[in-house]
Amino acid sequence: MAATASNNGTTGGERKKNDDRDVPPPLPAPLNVPVADSHTHLDMQKGSSVEDALAKAASVGVTTVIQVGCDLAGSRWAAETAAAHDAVWATVALHPNEAPRIVLGDPDGWSRQGEREPGGDAALDAALAEIDALAALPHVRGVGETGLDYFRTGPEGMAAQERSFRRHIDIAKRHGKALVIHDREAHDDVLRVLEEEGAPDRVVFHCYSGDAEMAKICAAAGYYMSFAGNITFKNAQPLRDALAVAPSDLVLVETDAPFLTPMPYRGRPNAPYLIPVTLRAMAEIRGVHEDALATAVAANTARAFGY
Repeated sequence: MAATASNNGTTGGERKKNDDRDVPPPLPAPLNVPVADSHTHLDMQKGSSVEDALAKAASVGVTTVIQVGCDLAGSRWAAETAAAHDAVWATVALHPNEAPRIVLGDPDGWSRQGEREPGGDAALDAALAEIDALAALPHVRGVGETGLDYFRTGPEGMAAQERSFRRHIDIAKRHGKALVIHDREAHDDVLRVLEEEGAPDRVVFHCYSGDAEMAKICAAAGYYMSFAGNITFKNAQPLRDALAVAPSDLVLVETDAPFLTPMPYRGRPNAPYLIPVTLRAMAEIRGVHEDALATAVAANTARAFGY
């Protein structure tokens, strides 16, 4: 239960929204048709063990999760966790913002690794070699999240990002694994690199961020589009328009937890058990029954990640 004015010494008028920001949202009503969370970060979710998180998710019909790696440590953890839990599959990668930190250094210590010195292309090659080795494991079903991010990385880091992205595409193709794309304010270049390199058989645009026109391009190429809780945000009409035109056999659902918690819980911790909130919003946008959408996304996720 949220803190009250008597708990924190403020009046009701003074109470801030942030009072509830660490309080997990309540359990939603269970889905009738089990589904998968196609993109989550269990290693970044606080307050519960992996076992607890999986049990809570399963109690509302989220019976499978794809644990996504963003750096070497996280990718190792993803692979180990997938090996230990039947309900978990892993993806491994260097996040687009990780590549420039490896090559150019991270003097501000923004990432989980803290402050780092520049390692140059040799350090990036060494990191990619480990991602390549992890991608060969049977419980690793995807290479990602990789791609391009022009929101957080400036022009000086774009070369490292693109070089890393191209290598991840090659890794995914050689191992026959899905490619999981992080695309932030870089739509045209992401599509360009995929075309230049030749996309793997299965490509997933995680936390799809394009508009309806881009959704049509992705659909024509057979790329999966995974929608997250931000589709419920007030300013997300372009995402809703994209979902409305995306083919039913290319739609996935994800949390990207602990980020992008759906309304009305925005700002509070996200977790796989909140998938039903997003899926129900998606069903309303598409004008279909939630059971029909759940049936489709369950089949799509299994097909995309080959499990």
